[in-house]
Amino acid sequence: MAENRTRRCASFFACLLPGLLCAGILCLNTTADVPDHDTGGVSAEASASTSAAEKEKVFLGGMPVGIYMETDGVMVLSTEQIRDTEGNCQTPASGLVRSGDYITAVNHREIKDKSDLLEEVDRLGDGNVTLTLRRNSSILDVQIVPAEYAPDKYRLGIWVRDNVQGLGTITFVTESGRFGALGHGIHDIDTEMLMSIDSGKIYRTTIRDITKGHSGSPGTMEGIIVYNNYNILGDIEKNTGAGIYGTIKGSDALFADPVSVRTAKKEEIHTGPATVRCYVDNRMEEYEIRVTDIDMSGNEVNKGFVIEVTDPDLLEMTGGIIQGMSGSPIMQDGKLIGAVTHVFVQDSTKGYGIFIENMLNEV
Repeated sequence: MAENRTRRCASFFACLLPGLLCAGILCLNTTADVPDHDTGGVSAEASASTSAAEKEKVFLGGMPVGIYMETDGVMVLSTEQIRDTEGNCQTPASGLVRSGDYITAVNHREIKDKSDLLEEVDRLGDGNVTLTLRRNSSILDVQIVPAEYAPDKYRLGIWVRDNVQGLGTITFVTESGRFGALGHGIHDIDTEMLMSIDSGKIYRTTIRDITKGHSGSPGTMEGIIVYNNYNILGDIEKNTGAGIYGTIKGSDALFADPVSVRTAKKEEIHTGPATVRCYVDNRMEEYEIRVTDIDMSGNEVNKGFVIEVTDPDLLEMTGGIIQGMSGSPIMQDGKLIGAVTHVFVQDSTKGYGIFIENMLNEV
């Protein structure tokens, strides 16, 4: 039986503002190690294509989930000075690697994660080391002279990350078991770049705490995730600017009472009353909001319209839109029109939504 690993997680949420690898030291301790899991559920081959008819009707989400993703390669965050055995400060990787690069091989040996990278670093001598990097769509090799920080011990002076975790909300699930969530992509907190993922899972989560938002400080949602096979709900297959997408293991794992709804074209959306469906008081409920503005230009994929929370109960509990509500479904005239994506930091009652069309295009 796989060991249970528990983690208290904060939320993934995009806020609209008014606008090393050092020989065993890794820059980020955001997750516990996660055991390998069987994928289970609907096969990717069986559900890779979604018909136009299926896109017109989906199962309504609103459920919070735990999210764990592993990067496709080891992501470079920054470079660092190293003090060598003679007391000199060196920056071996400066000017050679950049924030947002992905290290895919060391001395032409493929690496998958930071553990592989640490093993290769432990083998280093005083000669040059070749790092293979993926930079945007290009693959390149760079030569680095490692710094000796202790007798026969070397460092590259690179801070790295290979995984990310947090909370978000499922927006919808199609009849074939494909899901869409968040409504915006997951960006690295340090580089602000959209993360390139190799694989990921969504998990059951228990919401333990909600911090109410106010002007200048959006609220937050925190929960507990137990990383084991029992709690896996599905597989994450891609991380895009319009959200994260993948396959649910089985609808019964996510839905106590599935609700099937039709989706709206963006031309059907209008200013006026709407509702947002979310889980904020140990129950699923729809709360009153208003659509106050609509942008048909398509300039930003996840900012199609502006919403304002008007429901007194939701305002009392959360102050409006809080971190963790990303992906919460928005309904108008009985149809799913989109999902919550951003909160206005200076006014937590307001935020942006993404057109459901934009999310369905990624399914």
